Amino acid sequence: MGLLDLFIASSIPVLKVLLVTGLGSYLASDSINILGDDARKHLNNVVFYVFNPALVCSNLAKSITYESMVKLWFMPFNILLTFIVGSVLGWVVIQVTRAPMHLRGLVIGCCSAGNLGNLFLIIIPAVCKEQGSPFGNPDVCHTYGMAYASLSMAIGAIYLWSYVYNIVRVSSCKSLMEVEISNSPKSSSSPSRKTWTEPLLSSDETGLALPRDQFDNNTPLVGVSDKIKHHLEKLFKKMNLKRLLAPSTIGAIVGFIVGLVPQIRNFLIGDTASLRVFQDTALLLGDGAIPAVTLIMGGNLLKGIKGSGIEKSVIFGIIVVRYVAMPLIGIGVVKGAVQFDLVHDDILYQFVLLLQFALPPAMNIGTITQLFGAGETECSVIMLWCYLLASVALTFWSTFFLWLLLQ
Repeated sequence: MGLLDLFIASSIPVLKVLLVTGLGSYLASDSINILGDDARKHLNNVVFYVFNPALVCSNLAKSITYESMVKLWFMPFNILLTFIVGSVLGWVVIQVTRAPMHLRGLVIGCCSAGNLGNLFLIIIPAVCKEQGSPFGNPDVCHTYGMAYASLSMAIGAIYLWSYVYNIVRVSSCKSLMEVEISNSPKSSSSPSRKTWTEPLLSSDETGLALPRDQFDNNTPLVGVSDKIKHHLEKLFKKMNLKRLLAPSTIGAIVGFIVGLVPQIRNFLIGDTASLRVFQDTALLLGDGAIPAVTLIMGGNLLKGIKGSGIEKSVIFGIIVVRYVAMPLIGIGVVKGAVQFDLVHDDILYQFVLLLQFALPPAMNIGTITQLFGAGETECSVIMLWCYLLASVALTFWSTFFLWLLLQ
């Protein structure tokens, strides 16, 4: 596959994303105002509760079986490593750039969570059908490639909505509490007793509203067991388990169950399945996730262009992490796994594992910031630069990855 062919295969999916993003910005403009603030928030809720779970569940149930899971066991671990390494590098970016509190969750999220689903669903078919592709028969490549993309999307959704979602939530809530405390009058109470101001959001929205007596230094704690119980109560009150099991996470769990249990799979999956209408409906709903998320990002992008206080150093740090540091680390991880026979001998599979380290940030991070109303404009500017550079970065790393695999 020549450099020009690879450039076209890598650039076209990103250009599609940029075109739909531009349409979202146009629909959100003041002259059109179809995708205004309220419309984006309502569309975000539809994506969060309907489109994303349907997309993850339908593709996972259709592509994943017990045999493929045994064969692809390294992929969930590889994706976990991208989140761990990205989080560490994101923390370094925060320390170097001194990013404000309300953006720290966003920075870590952009560094750790790549676009593990949407881009693969577009890139894999495009690469497979290119003439001279090193992945062999286009139909076979498409079948296996979509299985890899579906698993990547499902695992990525679990990590995104259970980790990045809560990182952004905690960051935004801490920022709100700092604003409240700084704006509140000084308390005249005894210094031995801490004061607490209620957060701007309710406990149902943040999961962080805690009882006032929890901050009382005079709260009696008898014995070690009582202290452990006290700290566990604090932990469970801070953790919003309802949000931890986000709809996309539940959709991934359902997809795994349908795909891995033959009795259920035979009823739902396949042209002759008696209940195939449910799978077809889920696929139909899931198809709306990618354009909806991209339109929302375009609408938020317009808001970001009008004015954003984000430092250029933060954007530069995220770009360096995602397009320089992460791919180099990914080469070491995947090559090491191949060396120790942890990954089966499939060039397409290894290519997907490598590419998971070189992707732009997940577009659903914009959905998360929209849900909490924190860092929306900054997220849009970050996404703008990351996706503008994605065409060049993905082309370069795709070429380099293939050169490594074909040696």
